[in-house]
Amino acid sequence: METQSLEGFNEILEPLGAQSARFFLAASLYHAQKVSFLRAAELAGLSFEEFKARLKEHFSTGYILFNETVMGDLNSADTFLSDV
Repeated sequence: METQSLEGFNEILEPLGAQSARFFLAASLYHAQKVSFLRAAELAGLSFEEFKARLKEHFSTGYILFNETVMGDLNSADTFLSDV
């Protein structure tokens, strides 16, 4: 795959701050459920809290609760409670 330059995006990305291309790539991977929240923050070069703040700033929400994740957590809780 050929990598293209981001020069055409400089005008758009520059006002959004340093490393904005890395942030939006990481945010896109997180939103597409390709990486975890923590991994996306690492890819963006931000701390957990900084990544959450930037997500809120640009997407109005810091976390995304995916149905599969919530259902998995509920199943884990059910399993745990049935063992008690």
